[in-house]
Amino acid sequence: MPGVAAAVPLAVLTAAVLHAVWNGLAHRIPDKLVGFALINLTYTAVALVLVVLNPLPAAASWPYLLASVAVQVASTVLLLRAYELGDFGQMYPIARGSAPLLVAVLSVAVLGQHLGVGELAGVLVICCGLIGLAFARGIPGRAQLPALGAALGTGVMIAGYTVLDGSGVRHAGTVGGYVAWLFLLQGPVLALIARLRRGPGLLAGVGPLVPVGVLGGVLSLTAYGLVVWAQSRGNLASIAALRETSIVIAAVIATVVFRERLGRLRMTAAATVLTGIAVLELARP
Repeated sequence: MPGVAAAVPLAVLTAAVLHAVWNGLAHRIPDKLVGFALINLTYTAVALVLVVLNPLPAAASWPYLLASVAVQVASTVLLLRAYELGDFGQMYPIARGSAPLLVAVLSVAVLGQHLGVGELAGVLVICCGLIGLAFARGIPGRAQLPALGAALGTGVMIAGYTVLDGSGVRHAGTVGGYVAWLFLLQGPVLALIARLRRGPGLLAGVGPLVPVGVLGGVLSLTAYGLVVWAQSRGNLASIAALRETSIVIAAVIATVVFRERLGRLRMTAAATVLTGIAVLELARP
């Protein structure tokens, strides 16, 4: 249907904006562990309502859903660590930009698939962009390696849950039910991790952070819901490419909101990653 076909890219682009914004909010919260815990508790509260309003996902989707929950929790923990250690303008594009690259590499190394000339060109362009981001401030010292490792680890997890959810939602029979259970199951986990790390002092001074955490949670859930809806109706490769426009939006947020000095090298590197993703996805049959 023409209406649905037009709605898919619009939904993904809206999700890209919301994703960059909620990540910016999460990075802005001084106590990032508390901030991420609040965001995840918001998932739980909203998901409780959605679970009641939507049908239960089909049995065939549950292996994908449960695996995605585990991978998304790992992704959140790694992203939290990356934001604790590094600049938003560097960590976000590395985390987001490395995911399509990793999907392409794994498809060759693990599944034995063949990359065409266009796909190989896209991979090489992404590599160049990521190298530029990693070395934007010179050769990384030992102190920078944990931040870069956490950002790249996040990219690995993003690649994993993108594939899992792209398959799972097509078996679910309900987009709303799939998203609801996905967030209901993962929501409390980070709050539990935060409680174990901080103990009873976790809630000290949390009051002023609640509005930002709740807003971040609502934006995150909305963004992911839009993407999963699009995945149930559109081409996964095209959706993945459009989704990564959030890299450009994040670069603007880093400059305007966080006053990070991105410089020409980092801006060029982020644009290079985005270009490589577009080339990679458009070259796929």
